[in-house]
Amino acid sequence: MAIAKGMAAAAILAAAAFVLIYSMQQRQFEEHRVPMRIGGVPILVSIVETPDERARGLSGRESLAPDEGMLFIFPEDGYYSIWMKDMLFSIDILWLSAEGEVVDMRRDVAPETYPAGFSPHMPARFVLELPAGFSERNGIEIGSMAELP
Repeated sequence: MAIAKGMAAAAILAAAAFVLIYSMQQRQFEEHRVPMRIGGVPILVSIVETPDERARGLSGRESLAPDEGMLFIFPEDGYYSIWMKDMLFSIDILWLSAEGEVVDMRRDVAPETYPAGFSPHMPARFVLELPAGFSERNGIEIGSMAELP
């Protein structure tokens, strides 16, 4: 009986810790948004620069607002791969040059594509993740320009 009570208490503590960590991640995403433009369209992005932030990305988030995104900043140009691990919604993925030009993109990438990775056809310095359909609705194509933060 005492073991069962201890296991129940441990399960409750684990659930509470998960909720706390998730809410802290949500708040962190919302507090660190900065404005930028892509193809002349204003958006708010969360900037991720560290390896841990880049690995986590949008994993576990329930959605993005229509004008929200996540901007991955890398120290140098490269063929940076994006996966849909623990994603709950589809996204558009745009790879940008150091100058802000869209050099490659994938539209409507679904969570079900995990564990596949998506890489650009040419080197990029930034990766911009946006809600699925954003690029089509706003006429964003390869060659479109971003005004980076």
